[in-house]
Amino acid sequence: MADITNGYRSDHHMNGVHSNGNGCHINGSTTFTDGISNSHSTSNSINSGYENRHSTHHNRNSPSSPNMNSNNQESYDLICIGFGPASLAIAIALHDRKAQARVLFLERQPEFAWHAGMILPGSRMQISFIKDLATLRNPRSEFTFLNYLHEKNRLVTFTNLSTFLPLREEYNDYMTWCASHFEGCVRYGQDVVSVAPIGEKPIQNWAVTSRDIKKGQEEMLTARHVVIAVGGKPNIPKAFPQNPLSPRIIHSSGYSSAIPKLLNDRNKTYKVAIVGGGQSAAEIFNDMHSRYPNSKTSLIIKGSALRPSDDSPFVNEIFDPSCVDSVYSMPTEIRKESIVQDRTTNYGVVRLELIERLYETLYHQRLHNPSEAEWQHRIIPLREVTGVEENKFGEIHLQLKNARTGIVETTAGFDAIIIATGYVRNVHETLLKPARGLLGEKSCQVSRDYRIQFKEGAVADNSGVWLQGCCESTHGLSDTLLSVLAVRGGEIAESIFGKELCAANVIEESVRKYTDSIVKDIVDGLRAKGCNSGQA
Repeated sequence: MADITNGYRSDHHMNGVHSNGNGCHINGSTTFTDGISNSHSTSNSINSGYENRHSTHHNRNSPSSPNMNSNNQESYDLICIGFGPASLAIAIALHDRKAQARVLFLERQPEFAWHAGMILPGSRMQISFIKDLATLRNPRSEFTFLNYLHEKNRLVTFTNLSTFLPLREEYNDYMTWCASHFEGCVRYGQDVVSVAPIGEKPIQNWAVTSRDIKKGQEEMLTARHVVIAVGGKPNIPKAFPQNPLSPRIIHSSGYSSAIPKLLNDRNKTYKVAIVGGGQSAAEIFNDMHSRYPNSKTSLIIKGSALRPSDDSPFVNEIFDPSCVDSVYSMPTEIRKESIVQDRTTNYGVVRLELIERLYETLYHQRLHNPSEAEWQHRIIPLREVTGVEENKFGEIHLQLKNARTGIVETTAGFDAIIIATGYVRNVHETLLKPARGLLGEKSCQVSRDYRIQFKEGAVADNSGVWLQGCCESTHGLSDTLLSVLAVRGGEIAESIFGKELCAANVIEESVRKYTDSIVKDIVDGLRAKGCNSGQA
């Protein structure tokens, strides 16, 4: 069986190896790494297989055929639901390990994108580029950030910046570059609706049902292993209208794409409120000042002030991959307390340099006008949104409760409200409703290797479901962050394909030793022949 490296795409000539268009699987046994060393060419590349897949995945003989029963398809070894950074790290780990597996990634977005709504001008990463998708697991991987810079011919110039924190725009481009190598493994525009067990206990296969967002058609695929890595969905406070939001209320996840459509006159005097006290809220508040220079903006926060994140070296160790072991092994109550104590490193806090920049903006206003109520840009502390009203002009009024006095006030009308209140990470519970009878607990419990713990004997040892990005309560604060992705991707690969990877490594090592022995014999023979010729 071919391996996931066969799905790797780098616009290199494929040396005669062709994708069959159904995930990372290629007819034949040649590994993809055998075919990526040639010069750049798109002919016969995996990309052609990717395009072919979109016309054949419903029925290989009839592109226009409607829904197809999964019994007519080959089963995958692994289906990953979601193709964000977590799944991308898994793809890279499987590639680096030359995993012999049929793998498919299903992604809701039309193309790879990482927090596209928060790629703001000048915004930087909050972690070192060394914590990329590969380096901490394998510094020699071709998917490191440094190799990305090398491939883009920017390695030396980036070095001249003397920074470990690249622009968020550049880091998104790095991950997009990584993702582009796996296009043959990904189906974009797929909304997965359920993951269901197939057959009797012990379960050996899972049915993954997805809906094509453009066509509205559903398809059921089967796999021995499933990874759910769908990320978070916007957290909308109860005071705001739910499903759907008013067009004038935007979650921060869609800020940079939605706000230009809503407020389309750069010079107009818009009134905008940003709700939230964390990094995203502060960045949007700051961005509004330059995006709409005449706008009046209010940052509404629950706390008494914006508080700085703690990224000092000792505190930062809680995000080390090795720290996951100690967090997971803690007694439940102690672990809960520990996570609460450490939340100020990541939740509801802002990088100090941005706080200082915003303070300077407010001070400059105070210099010209001591009346804070008349300022163009304000931070309104100690307020909680308790109600939302829309007037006949389409403006949004907020009811704000003072955290100290309990008094509720109604604001003037706003043209737009941006909610920067984070995410909830419970989509997996909806997807796994068909498997709820296999769970011993009401909620999903996971092992250290992120594998869901089903009832004893319910699922076969060579099958299972793994969770990514929703295990903070058991694996610590780093679970939803980028810091551990490189190492965790390797752990997932090992957990799912450990025996196969081990066997492949043994075979590869044996072949290497045998090849080295033959080469040595040839070289020794040539040297001996040369010596004999010299004596003659």
